[in-house]
Amino acid sequence: MNKAIIVNKEAGYTSRDVVNKLNYILKTKKIGHAGTLDPLATGVLVCLTGKYTKLLSVITNEEKEYIAEIKLGIKTDTLDITGTIIEKKDIGKLDIENIKKVLKSFIGEYKETVPLYSAVHINGKRLYEYAREGKKVDLPVRKVLIKDIELLKYEKDIIKFKVLVSKGTYIRSLIDSICEKLNVIGTMYSLVRTKQGLFKIEDASTLDDIERGKYKSFSLEELIKVTVIELDSSLETKVLNGNKIEMNKDGLILFVKNNMEIALYYFENNIGRLKILF
Repeated sequence: MNKAIIVNKEAGYTSRDVVNKLNYILKTKKIGHAGTLDPLATGVLVCLTGKYTKLLSVITNEEKEYIAEIKLGIKTDTLDITGTIIEKKDIGKLDIENIKKVLKSFIGEYKETVPLYSAVHINGKRLYEYAREGKKVDLPVRKVLIKDIELLKYEKDIIKFKVLVSKGTYIRSLIDSICEKLNVIGTMYSLVRTKQGLFKIEDASTLDDIERGKYKSFSLEELIKVTVIELDSSLETKVLNGNKIEMNKDGLILFVKNNMEIALYYFENNIGRLKILF
């Protein structure tokens, strides 16, 4: 069973919780998700089953869009509202034009400090394990890309913004950097993933919808940017054996026959190599 299901994750669930629930609903163990969402976060979680799971790394690499809220005047150890408050400060009224200016200053390459409460591995341990043990560790810094960012609303102690980012961007860390540049303290108050790759939140179904069978399973053509080619007899044996193919093509090519998915190849410099044989 090869399926691509776009889940609208609810708050309180981990991404693993969603996969476990889908295991039960769909009666299959071979399920993975393309990009972790924190329990606080909601929105688009792309889940793949069967042989489609081999495309998880492709989907995870796609750009992501979020709508986030910053609560000003408090700072927590986790950089979001679920953490322990470690600092409080009265924040006066901010200049809205300065907020817009600061947000726009992050467009482009951004050096992100990975948050301590994250699943990134350092010396064989996840960062959150160091945090729970109270051990100090140097947090990794890495380059990510902020493709676009805009202010949606500023009211009292809440800044709401929309942002389009590359793989590996922690919005909690971005918010911490935004607050530092605004010379205030703040923490992530809410987070919604509104888009990942080709999929928008409007494409997503809740777990309740999926349990009632009211959801759409997306095809490979809808899942990724792929060119579809009807498999002819001259190539059939090579494709079915997973052999290298020479064609004047580039990128991902899906071979089909009689409306059935046969194989997915990746072509580079006119040479195609097998990714998945269905």
